[in-house]
Amino acid sequence: MPKNSKVVKRELDDEVIESVKDLLSNEDSADDAFKKSELIVDVQEEKDIDVEEESEVEDERPAWNSKLQYILAQVGYSVGLGNVWRFPYLCQKNGGGAYLLPYLILLLVIGIPLFFLELAVGQRIRRGSIGVWNYISPKLGGIGFASCVVCFFVGLYYNVIIGWSLFYFSQSFQQPLPWDQCPLVKNASHTFVEPECEKSSATTYYWYRETLNISSSISESGGLNWKMTVCLLAAWVVVCLAMIKGIQSSGKVMYFSSLFPYVVLICFLVRVLLLNGSIDGIRHMFTPKLEMMMEPRVWREAATQVFFALGLGFGGVIAFSSYNKRDNNCHFDAVLVSFVNFFTSVLATLVVFAVLGFKANVINEKCITENSKIIIKLLKMGNISQDIIPHHINLSAVTAEDYRLVYDIIQKVKEEEFSALHLNSCKIEDELNKAVQGTGLAFIAFTEAMTHFPASPFWSVMFFFMLVNLGIGSMFGTIEGIITPIVDTFKARKEILTVVCCLLAFCIGLIFVQRSGNYFVTMFDDYSATLPLLIIVILENIAVSFVYGIDKFMEDLKDMLGFAPNRYYYYMWKYISPLMLFSLLMASVVNMGLSPPGYNAWVEEKASEEFLSYPTWGLVVCILLMVLAILPIPAVFIIRRCNVIDNSSGTVGMKEMKRTSKCEF
Repeated sequence: MPKNSKVVKRELDDEVIESVKDLLSNEDSADDAFKKSELIVDVQEEKDIDVEEESEVEDERPAWNSKLQYILAQVGYSVGLGNVWRFPYLCQKNGGGAYLLPYLILLLVIGIPLFFLELAVGQRIRRGSIGVWNYISPKLGGIGFASCVVCFFVGLYYNVIIGWSLFYFSQSFQQPLPWDQCPLVKNASHTFVEPECEKSSATTYYWYRETLNISSSISESGGLNWKMTVCLLAAWVVVCLAMIKGIQSSGKVMYFSSLFPYVVLICFLVRVLLLNGSIDGIRHMFTPKLEMMMEPRVWREAATQVFFALGLGFGGVIAFSSYNKRDNNCHFDAVLVSFVNFFTSVLATLVVFAVLGFKANVINEKCITENSKIIIKLLKMGNISQDIIPHHINLSAVTAEDYRLVYDIIQKVKEEEFSALHLNSCKIEDELNKAVQGTGLAFIAFTEAMTHFPASPFWSVMFFFMLVNLGIGSMFGTIEGIITPIVDTFKARKEILTVVCCLLAFCIGLIFVQRSGNYFVTMFDDYSATLPLLIIVILENIAVSFVYGIDKFMEDLKDMLGFAPNRYYYYMWKYISPLMLFSLLMASVVNMGLSPPGYNAWVEEKASEEFLSYPTWGLVVCILLMVLAILPIPAVFIIRRCNVIDNSSGTVGMKEMKRTSKCEF
């Protein structure tokens, strides 16, 4: 073969080999491309399945019948007993009208942004509190469980207060009211006024002895109070029946329970304004003590009230908003409900101060009458000269201004001997300055004022029925904060879970209807919610702003609302709110550390309250309440971190258990 032909053959062989290599490489790349495309198709199919499942869940999820029903539910949840008996007390204690300014500022800085945040995450993820925080980060799923525990603790004693209101409501259909006069005691020789009542007052005696039949300390159980046990059972039956179908049943009740309190408050305000002394009470409320605005305590208490007034951290806000459509304008809802709550507090404060002004006027008139008799007696005995009394003043029918003039004259003339005369100044301001809150306001001060109303049984029925409705509206949100997350997470049947939850709560709640039960209500109120809720809301803020990402969250809001929220919320959520919440937490811890743990016990012999420290076991219970409330947060974090529960995805629900011997800290 010629030399050139060999060269040509070699070249042809090389070309064939290269062609075969190219063919094989193309086959490999085509195979890889096929595999990749197959993988992409599979992933896309999985995503499509996930989307379909999610849309099916959304279609199956209950929804509010109307926007009005939802707003009334949120208003009914946020507007509770605290608006009637806590806010007026804080206003009176912290500078009257001057307190409203710090409260309004903190509502804008803490209240509305955090309320908006909870509404938004519930509406976006459409799950209860457990599912929401599990979705954002499985390691933070404990936030939702902690919210459920706090809701359960609060629900235990909150329904006891509804039971008390039901008892007073049932006793109001009498004329005269049973707490109008002290009871008489008969023995073999004569009849006399009950000593315990005589030393205190008719309404105080009725509250402590007839209603609570209270023991002298928390260590003295005294057995069950059967009247309160029946009322507690009735309260839980009402809540259970209203909640058993979820928002389908409770939503309809909201139309009445949320609106009726406003009707009562307005009727009370109109009626009381026609009574003597009501304007004095309102004037006292709005007289600002501006110097008190500089005190840190005023701002701390205002921030705490804002925090609890809106129900932040309980999970009820998230649960209610999870039944909304994703395109609902939750920003409008947040602003509306927050300001409705604020104006309700102001309305309730107007009513309370007007009633207390009327009550103070009645007491002041009695004081003037009694002290005028003392002055007349002193004049007859010659202890006071008739010459110092102005001639135009008739001590038998003296006005408040004339009595004040006589009092000042006697005080100047009898400067050294004045204290021995035992005269009272009878100032209406002294009576209005007596700060009363909580049960003391509702069941003692307010009931005493109503005994002086014309047609007092009617107003008593209205008032306590209003308290029942306010309490039930808040209980709906509290129980929803327990039921919704558990149903979403564990797929439990809502009807059965509601009945079991209410039955369990009633059984545990029997500790509150012992004779010492009121002291346990105080304990739970002081220690089961305050610090745990602050920690929960701080972690909620951190979870959204730093774990999920504030920029991503703002994009989600834009997608949901159809417009970008004001950048004000961006800076609030990322910087201001966490700082304010942390400062509030530190201030609350310091305040709790400086305040001795104890309660006000009723001493029968003295017919007055006396502060007692908790026994050792009581201190242990106080600590356990706080620990148990926040324990789910570190527990779930450690379990997820150690892969005891699979945290490979951020979907809702708990995955299969799997063991591991190594934690990735």
